[in-house]
Amino acid sequence: MTTFDRTAGHTRTLAVVSAGLSQPSSTRLLADRLADAAVRELEDLGHAVRVENVELRDLAHPVVDAMLTGFPTGDLARALETVTSADGIIAVTPVFTSSYSGVFKSFWDVVDPDALTGTPVLLGATGGTARHSLALEYAVRPLFTYLRADVVPTSVFAATDDWAASAADPGAGLPRRIERAGRELARRAAQRESSGPADPFASAPSFTDLLGGN
Repeated sequence: MTTFDRTAGHTRTLAVVSAGLSQPSSTRLLADRLADAAVRELEDLGHAVRVENVELRDLAHPVVDAMLTGFPTGDLARALETVTSADGIIAVTPVFTSSYSGVFKSFWDVVDPDALTGTPVLLGATGGTARHSLALEYAVRPLFTYLRADVVPTSVFAATDDWAASAADPGAGLPRRIERAGRELARRAAQRESSGPADPFASAPSFTDLLGGN
């Protein structure tokens, strides 16, 4: 997991979760493009932005361990904290056998089912041909609906040919879809009241209060 600040000061945090298995990965490339679009819009809205990248390829073994033991540790625990405390999430998976990848699904399986309630999420996917594009709507979107996330209307699928399309080709619409989706995520993330989960001990009385002020 890597972290960097785009600007100084108070920030809005975007967690970028990529399930690409190869290096370099078209899935990571799409995730980065989506993040860039969201960052530009947030900065135009006057917000500083912190982007935190979560590469699921590096967490595959810890994810399996957590599913077996019920206790995420180390880098996985930090990744889960990053995702659940973010103001917005970009989640991108390769499409295998007409659905999300196994490591992508397994990662979200170890996320607390209540932790993403109301969190803005932008969905993306990559695949060999455009015929896999509907996997975003019949497989990935229902997953985040179940988690009660605030999924933005525009999801972005990138087929292999989309990356090499000329301006006259239908695939040239990919940059426009990326910009639209990034804008939707940024505007919802900008409306978040605060970054990070509430402190569960914030309302606990002090020892002075317990002793009656003595």
